[in-house]
Amino acid sequence: MLRIVLGFIFVAIIVDARYPGSYLSIKGQIALYLSAFLIVAWEAYSFWYFHNEQFLKIKSGIKDHTVDCNNLNHHIQELKRTQLDVNSYDYGRADRYDTSRYQFKRNEWAKTNRDNKVHNCSASVCKAANDQPFKYLCKYFDIDDNEETLSHLESALNNYLAAYQGKILLEQERDRLMQTLTDPLPSLFYKLNKSRLAKELGFESVRLVDINFQTYKFQYISSGGNSSYVVSIVLDMENLEKFIQYLGSRLRFKNSAKGQRALMTPQLREKIKARDKNTCQQCGISVNDEPNLLIEVDHIIPIAKGGITTEYNLQALCWRCNRKKGSTLIPRVESSGVI
Repeated sequence: MLRIVLGFIFVAIIVDARYPGSYLSIKGQIALYLSAFLIVAWEAYSFWYFHNEQFLKIKSGIKDHTVDCNNLNHHIQELKRTQLDVNSYDYGRADRYDTSRYQFKRNEWAKTNRDNKVHNCSASVCKAANDQPFKYLCKYFDIDDNEETLSHLESALNNYLAAYQGKILLEQERDRLMQTLTDPLPSLFYKLNKSRLAKELGFESVRLVDINFQTYKFQYISSGGNSSYVVSIVLDMENLEKFIQYLGSRLRFKNSAKGQRALMTPQLREKIKARDKNTCQQCGISVNDEPNLLIEVDHIIPIAKGGITTEYNLQALCWRCNRKKGSTLIPRVESSGVI
């Protein structure tokens, strides 16, 4: 930011030098040159400080913590990229031409979007999809109301929730580490340019703006090509949780035996973490040991191996153990034995 300000100041100085007397008063010129001098001096001091022996020693002293934070950041990036395997039916492809001698413009035809997350339909289907989005999402996007589909959506929601929580905890841990170094570090660096200080210490930037929420569309374009509209269904965390509730109710109606399962919701995640005292059931580390530890909720028998969402098949794992686990089976140990 200081470099951008410095750039504007230098431009102003050059303009003032090229057209003297037409731009700034004497006091304005003095203030301009003084500001430029202070910013250059600050940048020079910053460059010197971040390359001197004292700072490099501080950076080396927290290297293990920095690497751990960056590994958590990589884990969050993996969680963000979770994909929903939901697509529209493939109805084939055809080309459309206006062969009439009048050659109408039909401007709306150009808006036709052929994509596996776009369903081209009639106006009545569009209206119905707007009124009952989940029902028509299942009907036209090849979504079966079965255990496999429900588990897949629950896993996606669980990953998204962990990514959001992980980002907050990661930023808190990074700030905590930097605050513990306020004595050997000039406090101005932390107050004025915390992001640069974090970068110089070796912390990677934390980004969550590109989380992979997927959008499904019902698109109507009139046969005459003169009107069109679109109904969009964004499966963000709020809508995904509601969709899971919708599929869960349909599954219970179809099969009462499966109705004994739970549904992965934010409330259930917090209940499991509280039950396990926010302690990793694999390595034993807890939030008492690391205040900003990311605790995730894991299926003991993975969904890929037939496990379902029940309280007895869920356990709290720290992000490190959950990342290592993959699809292996790790039982949850209680005082009474292994369940």
